[in-house]
Amino acid sequence: MRIQLVAAAWTAIVACGPARDAPSGEPGTSVPGLRDVELGQFYAGLALFNKVYLPEEGLGPLFNENQCSACHTVPAAGGTTGFERVVKATRFQGPGACDALSHEGGENIRSQATPLLRARGVESEVIPASATEVGRFTPPFLFGLGLVEAVPDQAIVEGEDPRDADGDGISGRAARTPDGRLARFGRKAEFATIGEFIEGALRLEMGLTSRPMDQERVNGKPLPPGTDPTAEPEVDQRTVELLTAFVRFLAPPAPATPRSQAHGDTVAAGKRLFQDLGCPGCHAPSMRTGPAEVAALRRKTVALYSDLLLHDMGPALADVCGYAAAPAELRTEMLTGLQHRERFLHDGRTADLREAILAHGGEAQRARDAFARLPWLRQEYVLAFLRTL
Repeated sequence: MRIQLVAAAWTAIVACGPARDAPSGEPGTSVPGLRDVELGQFYAGLALFNKVYLPEEGLGPLFNENQCSACHTVPAAGGTTGFERVVKATRFQGPGACDALSHEGGENIRSQATPLLRARGVESEVIPASATEVGRFTPPFLFGLGLVEAVPDQAIVEGEDPRDADGDGISGRAARTPDGRLARFGRKAEFATIGEFIEGALRLEMGLTSRPMDQERVNGKPLPPGTDPTAEPEVDQRTVELLTAFVRFLAPPAPATPRSQAHGDTVAAGKRLFQDLGCPGCHAPSMRTGPAEVAALRRKTVALYSDLLLHDMGPALADVCGYAAAPAELRTEMLTGLQHRERFLHDGRTADLREAILAHGGEAQRARDAFARLPWLRQEYVLAFLRTL
């Protein structure tokens, strides 16, 4: 089985040193064990994460929000609002033929404009006419992403089963960037590193460039003259590094403590059902980090409840494609911190956890159907378990 392969791979990886559970705590706190210099980077990055950028500092001229924490704020900096939506548009032309429509602004249809741009008649971007699909995505939780980054590629790749060789109906596969690196961040697994994720968010969400060659456009067309007076790059690499450090050092949320013995029994029963339904086929309960440069992230067991692979989730959840992902493919959502979320699924379409499970299809169809067949009370056991994560 896939989970056994991951475990076998890790037997070799951690043989050179002990693995411990990854420390977890209150949302928005740093992972324990950081050195003083790393903790300083975390708090400096937090200040930048909460900073409100102005047009005079490079914001826009097209943007969605003016600070990182505008989208990542509940229950603490690094979380998610649950109602903000990132709008993307793509053109899918068959397997391996996804056009992200970046030349028409499809990577992110930005909804706001600075006064200078509005004065030239541009209020926002529009969905490209050539798009075949439009997707709306909620901002992801950022808690524990440094531990995700520290999981070795081998541990993720060992979980692949693209041809469903074991016949369990699950055929997850690792995503790759255009230059061949393993990608693990983003709903469609578009980014290989936290730094790249940060740079993409700065540029696409706030219109803040971080590279001299970055060009800002309106639906792919040049900006009207005089609407972007700040020279590129608009943020320096130190800013990117500190924001990256903040996200990298965010602790994963601690699981909820059962309220009583009876509640603990219910949660335990739900956890057993979660296993029996086959949910860990994609939502692998834990992975381990490798020999990370930062000691606080090194050789830790982290309860991700994700295999970090792309899976076909069926037509009901299909929308845009990605460089490595077909329209129905999504990277397995990490369930850690689920107790703190208000909306579920990649597009936040529901606030009802039961509805979110029943919307699963494709490779999750067997587990979804098994859940649907459970009596209502036993479904509640599963939900009670999930609400402790």
